[in-house]
Amino acid sequence: MKYVKQLMIILAVSFAAEAMEYLIPLPVTASVYGLLLMLAALTTHVIPLKKVEETADYLVNIMAVMFVPAAVGIMAAMEELKQMALPLIAAVLISTPLVMIVTGWTAQFILRRRKKE
Repeated sequence: MKYVKQLMIILAVSFAAEAMEYLIPLPVTASVYGLLLMLAALTTHVIPLKKVEETADYLVNIMAVMFVPAAVGIMAAMEELKQMALPLIAAVLISTPLVMIVTGWTAQFILRRRKKE
């Protein structure tokens, strides 16, 4: 029963994120809203970590299985993707290092801030 309660909390945050995507006219996906909502709820202790930790760990552990349908969809659309290969490769080659750099800077900023405290 504990896992059902934890899953219901996670699903409630996901539902709120879906509603935000529908109601807020910004080009932001529900998954981003969901991550921000969950981060805010956990850091402000509105949702204590213990209330979702075990189910969240389980979901992270099975995350690879969740990508199987997406991979099959990509394989099914391979002909269409071949036509867009060059722009896709360019986007990956540009965005991947950019994300890595911004993530590194963010981590360094947080670590420096914690040292000051």
